[in-house]
Amino acid sequence: MKNLLTLLALLILFSCSKQNQIIYKDKDAPIDDRVADLLSRMTLEEKVAQTLGTWTMIGAEGTFSQDSAKKYAPYGLGTLHRRPLNQSYEEAAAEINSIQKYFIENTRLGIPLIINSEGLHGVMAKDATVFPMAMGLGSTWDTELFSEVYTAVAQEARALGIHQLFSPNLDIVRDPRWGRTDENFGEDPHLSSRLGVALITGLQGNGDRIDSVHVAATAKHFAVHGQPEGGHNMAPAYISEREIRSSFLVPFEAAVKEANVRFVMASYNEIDGIPSHKNKWLLREVLRKEFGFNGVVNSDYFGIEQLYWRNFVAKDKEEAARLALEAGVDIDLSEPPGMAYQTLVQQIKDKILPESLLDESVKRILRIKFELGLFDNPYVDPSKAKDIINNEDHRNLALKAAHESLVLLKNDNNTLPLDKNKIKKIAVVGPNANVLQLGNYAGTNQKATSVLEGIENEFGKDNVKFAQGCYLPKEVSYGKVEAYSREGNLQLIKEAVAVAKNCDVIILAIGDNTDLCRESDGEGDVSSLDLTGEQDELAKAMYETGKPVVVLLFNGRPVSINYIEDNLPAIIECWHPGEATGTAVADVLVGKVNPSSKLTITFPASVGQLPAYYYRKPLAIINKYALSNKSYLYPFGYGLSYTTFEYKNLAINPSVIKSGETAKVSVDVTNTGKMKGDEIVQLYIHDLVASVTRPIKELKGFERISLNHGETKTVTFTITPDKLEFYNEDMKRVIEPGMFDIMVGSSSVKVDTIKLEVK
Repeated sequence: MKNLLTLLALLILFSCSKQNQIIYKDKDAPIDDRVADLLSRMTLEEKVAQTLGTWTMIGAEGTFSQDSAKKYAPYGLGTLHRRPLNQSYEEAAAEINSIQKYFIENTRLGIPLIINSEGLHGVMAKDATVFPMAMGLGSTWDTELFSEVYTAVAQEARALGIHQLFSPNLDIVRDPRWGRTDENFGEDPHLSSRLGVALITGLQGNGDRIDSVHVAATAKHFAVHGQPEGGHNMAPAYISEREIRSSFLVPFEAAVKEANVRFVMASYNEIDGIPSHKNKWLLREVLRKEFGFNGVVNSDYFGIEQLYWRNFVAKDKEEAARLALEAGVDIDLSEPPGMAYQTLVQQIKDKILPESLLDESVKRILRIKFELGLFDNPYVDPSKAKDIINNEDHRNLALKAAHESLVLLKNDNNTLPLDKNKIKKIAVVGPNANVLQLGNYAGTNQKATSVLEGIENEFGKDNVKFAQGCYLPKEVSYGKVEAYSREGNLQLIKEAVAVAKNCDVIILAIGDNTDLCRESDGEGDVSSLDLTGEQDELAKAMYETGKPVVVLLFNGRPVSINYIEDNLPAIIECWHPGEATGTAVADVLVGKVNPSSKLTITFPASVGQLPAYYYRKPLAIINKYALSNKSYLYPFGYGLSYTTFEYKNLAINPSVIKSGETAKVSVDVTNTGKMKGDEIVQLYIHDLVASVTRPIKELKGFERISLNHGETKTVTFTITPDKLEFYNEDMKRVIEPGMFDIMVGSSSVKVDTIKLEVK
């Protein structure tokens, strides 16, 4: 009897202990159980706090302020944005630790924060590695490189205590007047999807959880952000649903289904009159139900608030909050924290909104915090940051990426590579020669090199002469960009001519800058794709010296360089190559590196040819206008090399398949030149007759190969059913019987064609 009573007492004690167990603090418990347990313990105020994001908690010295935290986030906070540009990485990591410590120790449940930052091409922090800007990285067509680069970016972010990066930008760019063109990978859905998946995998890793050297990625901007009316940032997108699904949603679907991206950011623009931050069809039907997204939808900065003070689809912040939450936006990122979502507490108390709707969002936010391991290991060791951030491996990777991002557009008479034995004096001229080309949303980096520095290091400082040539417009105050005086620029051109006449070759570094191509309310968008200011006159003056001229373009969007293309012998599109700019450019100029990149966006001859993407419909491909014979300057997929490649023996097996079956397409590629080089082999498909109009060609595959002189490799693509599908009249993905052109080549306009029949 005594033993029975003892056993009963133990069972009661165990039962009580089980009931009082704090499951959410148990690192061995399943995440679903931890989320459910924590949610059950939260007050309404604590739940709403998790949907708030901000960058407000900053004191007078630019560091975290506990007073601000007490005022604006008494119940905790979901996310906090940090860009530690003015702190050493040890200081930044230590401060982020202190932020976490404050919220863990000064809120009832001790819920840690997700610290987020920008990560387009490196962490936006002091001395972090700066890789080429997204458009330049995209020009590599190198998915393995993308994984390596963004694995390094994730390591550097996590070393600082950052858990989420606002990357990748998966917008399909169809209007390069748009100031955010350079943040994306170009105009093609398939290429953007492949690069996006590789990037996300690099940031997040492959596991169900995100370990201590990876971060959560954010696919943005969802959706249809890259063809805004007039090229104006945030402007409406007038695109049909079929085109939206066929093009603009493709990389996002891949990001969700293939890479399990944890965050998606809603876009500022509207589709058919409905802003994305209140678009139930977009966020709930397509993103969550069709794609199966189970992560967190982040607002863009003030995106919810804009519903009432810019879009005018809500009368106040209360209504904006309701519309956004009902549409499926989980986090309100604004300043002060969640201006609109702070009203949810009272709205739920007043039964205007059901608490269950809020719970859906909070569960998703908590889940990612558990997946990131923040409840179990919220802090970082600041002393370890110095071994990770901008270490030698990352610097070497930045140089490799810069090498691969440079696109050779023209090379008449083998002007390049330069023969150092024949060059005694070299003139480096232009507004982009003696500045750092880090690109938008970049950190600072003391090891970065300019074009001038790179060429001086290669040729010797005494053999290099510099001339400014002209100045580009620059921002003089917020939202106001001003041009340098014409008289001043003309004088600088005269001075440049005097310098260039005494040199053997001219390196002309021109283009635009980050004041002319960037996110903005208008000042980063442009009405012309021509070179700004007196740059064409500078190019003409250099040409008229009679010296060989090599043009280096540094820009964030395609430029209409008609005079330069018609007259100057060598042109390299450099984009914004990051910290290794000078070294990478010099290596390519002298042939240490053979350029191998290809354009991911079409270069029109004038802004009047827009839109100029390659996968046009049959009746849209007539590019000529009255009194003009110009076609596009450079097509999608185009890029030269210092060697040459020959394509032979294009074959398909079988040439007739049933719907749902596959076929193999192969081609032999031979390096017929004198140098080792990389070639990017491209596969395009065209459905010859369909129930709805189809593009003249669509990229459906690519492979980057390296070939020695005289070497041949066989490249094989598999034509899978998804490559033949399209949205029919009923908006269903189908494969219709008929004939298809299967095209393989070195660009979108240089291909060989073979037929495939689908029965």
